[in-house]
Amino acid sequence: MKYVIIVTGASSGFGLMTAKALAHAGHTVYASMRDVAGKNAAQVASIADYAKTNGVDLRTVELDVQSEPSAAAAITTVVRAHGHLDVVVHNAGHMSYGPAEAFAPEQFAQLYDINVLGTQRVNRAALPQLRKQGRGLLVWVSSSSSRGGTPPYLAPYFAAKAGMDALAVSYAGELARWGIETSIVVPGAFTKGTNHFAHSGSPADKQRAEEYANGPTADFSEVAFKGLADLEPADADPQAVADAIVEVVDKPFGKRPFRVHIDPSEDGAEIVNGVADRVRAELLRRIGLEDILKPRVIG
Repeated sequence: MKYVIIVTGASSGFGLMTAKALAHAGHTVYASMRDVAGKNAAQVASIADYAKTNGVDLRTVELDVQSEPSAAAAITTVVRAHGHLDVVVHNAGHMSYGPAEAFAPEQFAQLYDINVLGTQRVNRAALPQLRKQGRGLLVWVSSSSSRGGTPPYLAPYFAAKAGMDALAVSYAGELARWGIETSIVVPGAFTKGTNHFAHSGSPADKQRAEEYANGPTADFSEVAFKGLADLEPADADPQAVADAIVEVVDKPFGKRPFRVHIDPSEDGAEIVNGVADRVRAELLRRIGLEDILKPRVIG
């Protein structure tokens, strides 16, 4: 089937790769991003050229996940153009790197705002339409850091991604009887092929960051980056995340996996998530809500 899909945070990285891959799979895809007339104007033009050259239905739309009016306007634009919306890919996110103590509380709040509250704003805009349809799919781009190995200096990002993953799990049950399906895609640490680390934020308190850099933790960055790079297979390609999302979207309704891991380094998240998801399923069975483990077919 051909779906109408919106991908958040699609100006670069996993988001742009996913938008392109879904368009090549035959879907109508909106690559959403902030500031389409300013900072991202060149990217909007590039995406338009890409769509024309490759003969795919790939479009752009303004969507700042930190703005409720922006999220509402983007979803309204898509629904007015097509009369429906089938898939929302929650990809927008941001990373910060540095010792946890050196980040101001407001910086933690900002990471949470982007990675967690951003999905809430988009859901509040999109879910009335999906519930009205009695059919839809939410794809959440989580992170193995939410339950796998956690190297130092990524605390604000790890905390935010864990919050987003927990929110996705809760939404899955609450939306199942509305005919809305949930798939959580869990990438591992890709040290090459994305701009996560290059564009990551840094601590506001430079003095405390410097104390860590000159103290007993001085080697953390060098050792951790080398270790992660050594764990990552030479052929690890972040395009695998986009391809996995296409595979999820293209599966029949009711047959999509609740969680998919793309973790070349095998940091343990798949094992821990497997246990947690089984515990969740067992509890729902014990309290009489086993039916919400799968979306209800409506109509």
